[in-house]
Amino acid sequence: MPERVITNDAMEKIVETSDEWITSRTGIRARHHAVEGEYTSTFATAAARLALSRANLKPEDLDLIICATVCPDQALPSTAVLIQSQLGAKKAAAFDLVAACSGFVYGLTVASQFISTGLYQNILVIGVEVLSRYVDFTDRTTCVLFGDGAGAAIVQRSTDANRGVLATRIQSDGDFAPVLYIPGGGTKIPASHDSVDGRQHFIKMKGNELFKVAVRSMEDTARQLLDEQKMTINDIDLFVPHQANQRITDAVAERLGVSLEKVYSNIAHTGNTSAASIPICLDELVESGRLTPGTTLLMTSFGAGVTWGGILMRW
Repeated sequence: MPERVITNDAMEKIVETSDEWITSRTGIRARHHAVEGEYTSTFATAAARLALSRANLKPEDLDLIICATVCPDQALPSTAVLIQSQLGAKKAAAFDLVAACSGFVYGLTVASQFISTGLYQNILVIGVEVLSRYVDFTDRTTCVLFGDGAGAAIVQRSTDANRGVLATRIQSDGDFAPVLYIPGGGTKIPASHDSVDGRQHFIKMKGNELFKVAVRSMEDTARQLLDEQKMTINDIDLFVPHQANQRITDAVAERLGVSLEKVYSNIAHTGNTSAASIPICLDELVESGRLTPGTTLLMTSFGAGVTWGGILMRW
C-alpha cells in the first residue's frame, strides 16, 4: 500500500464532509494515496516481487502475467508488459484485464483455465489501482471512497487434489454502465480543453442505484458456487467480499447467513481499492496466519460495467 494515508479528518480539509458522515455511510476511516513518482506499474511490480518470493519462484519462471486494473500507466502499451519488463520476466506473455472491482476475480478465473488446460505452469495475477488520480476532489460522494494499492498471487497446478480452485463464476450487465463510469479519455470523449474543464476524466457514480445490484449479484454468485459444489455457507472458513462499502459487505453477509467472525473486512483502513481489494485482503490474511493450507475460502466481487463474480477455493 502507498505510505500516504488520508484520514477522514484530512478529507474534511479537502471537501465538505465529516468523519461521521463518511464512516456512517461507508465504514471507511482512512485510505492510501500515491504520491508523485508512484504509479500503477510500480505498485504492481512491488506486489509481484512479494508474491514471487513467497512462491519461491524467479521472474523467469513465469509463463503469463495478468494485470487487472482500470488505472493503466498509459493508454499504450499495456501496464502488464511494463510490469514484465520491470520484473525481467522474459518468458511470460502479459496482458491487462479491465473488469473494474471484479478484475482480480476475473483474472484468477482466466488463470485457472490456463492452468487446467496445462498450457501454463506459473501465472502471476495482479490487482492494482491508483484511483486517487481519477477522483474528483470536489465530489464528496466519490472522493472519500477510493484508495490506491496492489496485491498479487501466483497460480500453479496443485499436486493435492483437495486444494485449489473449486468453482468460479463471472458475469456482467452492460445496461448498468452509466451508473459507474469515467466518461472522458477514450475515443468517445477524447482529451480536450472542454473535456478537462467539464471534469469528464473523473469517476461518476450513482451509489444508491449500485447498492441493491451489488448486494443481489454477490449473494446470488455465492449461492451458485456453493450449490455447484454441494456445499453450504457453514462449510466456508472465510468469506472475503470486494471492499466497496461496509454496508454492502454487511448486507451480503446477512443474506447469506455467514457468521461475522468468518467475514473479512479491511475497508476501514484501505477504502475501496477496486481490483486490488481482494488480493490486499488475502495478503493481510496470510500475514496474520488466518489463511493457511486447507482453508475453504469464498470470494465475491462487484464493480463497474457492471461486472461481478466469485471464486470458491481451498487454499
